[in-house]
Amino acid sequence: MEKMKFAIIGCEHAHITIFIEEMLQLGHIGIGIVEKRNMELASSLSEKYEIPLVDDEETLMAEADFIGCAAINNEKIAIIERCEQFGKSVMIDKPAVTNRQDAKRLEEVIARKKIEVGMLLTERFNPVIFTLQQQIVSGSLGEIVSIQMRKPHQLNAAKRPPWFFSKEQCGGIIIDLFIHDYDLLRWFTSSEVASSDGQMTKRNFPQYAGFYDTASMQVMMDNGVIAQLYADWYTPDKSWTWGDGRIFVVGTEGVAELRLAGDPFVSKDALLLQTTNVQQAVQVPLIMPEHNITEDFLLRLNGKTSFIQAQDVMQATWATIEADERVQIMQIPVVEGEKV
Repeated sequence: MEKMKFAIIGCEHAHITIFIEEMLQLGHIGIGIVEKRNMELASSLSEKYEIPLVDDEETLMAEADFIGCAAINNEKIAIIERCEQFGKSVMIDKPAVTNRQDAKRLEEVIARKKIEVGMLLTERFNPVIFTLQQQIVSGSLGEIVSIQMRKPHQLNAAKRPPWFFSKEQCGGIIIDLFIHDYDLLRWFTSSEVASSDGQMTKRNFPQYAGFYDTASMQVMMDNGVIAQLYADWYTPDKSWTWGDGRIFVVGTEGVAELRLAGDPFVSKDALLLQTTNVQQAVQVPLIMPEHNITEDFLLRLNGKTSFIQAQDVMQATWATIEADERVQIMQIPVVEGEKV
């Protein structure tokens, strides 16, 4: 593969290290990082990966073949549109947008097909999740009846930038976290979301009126699969993991449980457990995807078959926007001074 020059426009979240490392491992060349606020992160990545910090975004955009972006969430769409003006495809950290108006702007960029827009929907490339999808597709669980996903997260509030607690800038717990889950639901079921209804609440941080720390959604897919999604920001400081993520799948012929962080008393490695009508409980050997998410996006850029298409990015985005618009907010008195 011919070497490409890539640049980072917006460096507000360390998720962008996934893109940087995979690009460098593939032999591509980082030519610059542009960041105006989070200089601590930008400087550390610049030093670690030997990519210079740059002030002139326009020149960098013109010289790069390809852009990576982890800007503040509600600022990403403007960067995507600038990438389109320069004819440069872009890989963004999730989420791409935080509201319906900007989702329409993203949809328009994708529809014009002047550039490709990728998103770091990395969970499809996690071996344990990839293996679960393969088990579903193989039919070993029969027809899928229901899927539950639990994604608790560690907040580490003191390390979060102010924009993280802003509904306008960040998007909130549903748009920020459930983007992965809605993408996986579509992938697991080969179906689209028919409806989403749920609740969202908070117990902490009264100074951030729009910041909610717990959300639960009941989802119906077009093919009749029922799903429950849950996320919170309450993983304890002393936890063995940043989040004890679980996925439960019920089929007509069997059930599966995925433990993203394993079990602290057995193994911290991810586990996939399965029981069927013809086989007792087993730990399913994991299957490695053929390539990583950055390789997958480069395949799309070259017109080849890829796991994630632009339409997947858009559909997952719309699912979270619509879920966020429909969620019922439960108002619980928050005691001043409470903290995680």
